[in-house]
Amino acid sequence: QVNLVESGGGLVQAGGSLRLSCAASGSIYSIRTMGWYRQAPGKQRELVATITSGGTTNYANSVKGRFTISRDNAKKTVYLQMNSLKPEDTAVYYCNVNWWDYGGSSSNLWGQGTQVTVSS
Repeated sequence: QVNLVESGGGLVQAGGSLRLSCAASGSIYSIRTMGWYRQAPGKQRELVATITSGGTTNYANSVKGRFTISRDNAKKTVYLQMNSLKPEDTAVYYCNVNWWDYGGSSSNLWGQGTQVTVSS
C-alpha cells in the first residue's frame, strides 16, 4: 500500500508565498512522474506542474515564472514553491504520484488535497 501526505497549504495575501510538500511512503520501487494539480470551486481539476524522474519539468502557462516544482527522490517527496501568489491561484491543490512497484506494475495515486487561499 502506498500513501501520500500533503502539507503546506494555508491562507496568504496576494504577492505572498507558500510551499507545498507531498511525501510518498509504502511499497514503491521507483517513482516516475510527480505532479501538482488544482481545483477551484466550480471548475475542473487542472495541471499546475509536473516533474519526471529525470528532472524534466512542465508548467501551466498561468504559473510559469511564479511556481517551481522540485523533488527529493531519497525522501520520495515533491515540492511546489509558489511565489507572487494571486487570488486566482486559490484552489485545493492535489499531488499526484506515478510509480513502479516491486512487481513491475505501474500505479498512480492522488493526495488528499490541501487548500490554498490567496486574499486580495
